[in-house]
Amino acid sequence: MAPLSFSSRNLQTLFYKPRVTPFEFLGQHSSALFSTHIVGDTPILVRDFIHKALYDPNVGYFSQKSASVGVLDRSIKFNQLQGRKAYMKHLDKIYKQSDVSWFTPVELFKPWYAHGIAEAILRTTNLSVPLKIYEIGGGSGTCAKGILDYIKLNAPTRVYDNISYISVEISSSLAAKQIQTVGEVDSHSSKFRVECRDAADRSGWGDVNEQPCWVIMLEVLDNLPHDLIYSENQISPWTEVWVESKEGEKLSELYRPIQDSLIKSCMEIIDMPDATTGGSRVSSAMKSIWAKVFPKPRWCWLPTGCLKLLEVLHGALPKMSLIASDFSYLPDVKIPGERAPLVSTKKDGSSSDYNSYLDAKGDADIFFPTDFLLLEQMDHYCSGWMKQQKDDTSLKRGKKRRTLSLDTAAFMEEFGLPTKTRTKDGYNPLLDDFKNTKFYLSVPTHNIK
Repeated sequence: MAPLSFSSRNLQTLFYKPRVTPFEFLGQHSSALFSTHIVGDTPILVRDFIHKALYDPNVGYFSQKSASVGVLDRSIKFNQLQGRKAYMKHLDKIYKQSDVSWFTPVELFKPWYAHGIAEAILRTTNLSVPLKIYEIGGGSGTCAKGILDYIKLNAPTRVYDNISYISVEISSSLAAKQIQTVGEVDSHSSKFRVECRDAADRSGWGDVNEQPCWVIMLEVLDNLPHDLIYSENQISPWTEVWVESKEGEKLSELYRPIQDSLIKSCMEIIDMPDATTGGSRVSSAMKSIWAKVFPKPRWCWLPTGCLKLLEVLHGALPKMSLIASDFSYLPDVKIPGERAPLVSTKKDGSSSDYNSYLDAKGDADIFFPTDFLLLEQMDHYCSGWMKQQKDDTSLKRGKKRRTLSLDTAAFMEEFGLPTKTRTKDGYNPLLDDFKNTKFYLSVPTHNIK
């Protein structure tokens, strides 16, 4: 996919992200000053550092920012705007009149964004059984209301009458807001409820539910903590990166042999050699000499937070269908490594990016691109199919999931009503300004053995 031409500062204007509150399970050579409350006396894995830097109740980024998600008083009338310049001017006016930090895409393009998701669900679900939808990180409830509105108007009456929509939301304030938003339509209230809990806590899901259902995650993956692994040159074994505090406040990285189970699982999915393999057994003598003469350090970011969440979801809801959307690419990333994050802060109304994740002092957002191919591989891994293939290579077992990744424009052109977000001169911000975002759809097959 072609990257966007605008900078990360403009990116934040065009794509404001809903934030997922911390998951309880989560806990380059550089250093920075940081609160000792984050790291303390004991080194922590990078995923735990990122989790605390974003969500620590005392010094975490989101704990210091407004927790509210912006809600527009009314939908934007795109067909009344002349073009891109008029749209950007209108967007700027909205932000100046609001005291919130961001508006989500589902909010900016309501109700059409949610309607596209609802249409995708209706086209790919078995309507002979009651429709059950879970949404993780539901923000202000705009997506839930839009989906219920669409199903009420476009699906058979029995589908709407028997639907249940559950928002899994750890924030009590957002939970209350969701109930208020969805409750604007009286008939929705009996079909909607909020479960105030951590979506990645397996115990919160109770017993395994074998019934078909949908799970929606909009802009959730980008703020899930990642782990970092490091190799000092092209042939050295990978090591897991920990963060330690020296002399009270100075932070630095610590490299240890690969031992963490989540990191090992991610490396297995990507088919990377771990520390026990010595890097690469098939490296030629020339490659070894080259690495010694011209050593090139390697960094790789692993979405262990996403892997953990998928493990929980597949374990609790083995027949779930999944729909997720997020960034597929981030421009102007300064931090080294594959799938590296943007670490961005805003001061005096202007944005700037840090060169190291360790520079985040509770004043910076840390968000990652989603590797959608790796997301698909993790989905298959957590379904059990990849493990079966490795355990018994003599059998050709069918995949347990049917998966599809689509650019946001392709998704909305297929399932949405793109004419509703088009301006007078043909400019369409939903299709034209979201070229670095994708949708991921995953549904179960009948290959369950």
